[in-house]
Amino acid sequence: MCEGQNAKAPGGRPQLSRSNPQKPNLTKDRAEAFRLVPVSPATSERLGRFVALLLAWQRNINLIAPSTLPHLWTRHIADSAQLLCFAPDAKVWVDLGSGAGFPGLVIACMLADTPGAVVHLVESNAKKCAFLREAIRQLRLPAAVHCERIEQFSKTFEDQADVVTARALAPLDRLLPLAAPLLKSRGMGLFPKGQDVAAELTAASKCWNIEAAFAPSVTSSSSSIVVVHNLALRPGAAKRA
Repeated sequence: MCEGQNAKAPGGRPQLSRSNPQKPNLTKDRAEAFRLVPVSPATSERLGRFVALLLAWQRNINLIAPSTLPHLWTRHIADSAQLLCFAPDAKVWVDLGSGAGFPGLVIACMLADTPGAVVHLVESNAKKCAFLREAIRQLRLPAAVHCERIEQFSKTFEDQADVVTARALAPLDRLLPLAAPLLKSRGMGLFPKGQDVAAELTAASKCWNIEAAFAPSVTSSSSSIVVVHNLALRPGAAKRA
């Protein structure tokens, strides 16, 4: 599942039913997603139900950009699923700004049969939180929704996160202050980024000492995964962070 991803140093509540199938034009995209990130038959079935539910809710709530719907499986599902290979043994995940559940709900679908696994989904939008809760309920996923701002969640979260994720949430210089309280001694940050990642890391390094590596994304040649360890604020940088 993780071939080619060796890290390198940086430079109303719709119900899911059989009468609401996926759109035919997603068939090839689904096959491509599973070619990029192979999963078990049980996970494939679970992800299919998740996508069907998302499409049902998308009619009334803008969960994802309409322009990405034809490539939902590769653009969102596979792009999220690839993160698990960086921490296959991690049990406690925290997903910041979960939105429609990318990557958090996808990770939860993949960890559904893993004893002790839990994915904390942090999202402040009430409508999106309602969708996340319904997906968890219908799919019986090992996940919990925290409908609050990230800053408030960080103050009350008492567990130790193995992995902190955030996808399309904010540039690194704004993202790292949000993730730092959750990235303690053994925590890892996994942040999918686009072609401007080097510039983002340079800007963030003005305030943060960052042990980071880049790994290529399997879904886009212009994207990468920033893998963060040992994050610490630079002395005297508190006011700028």
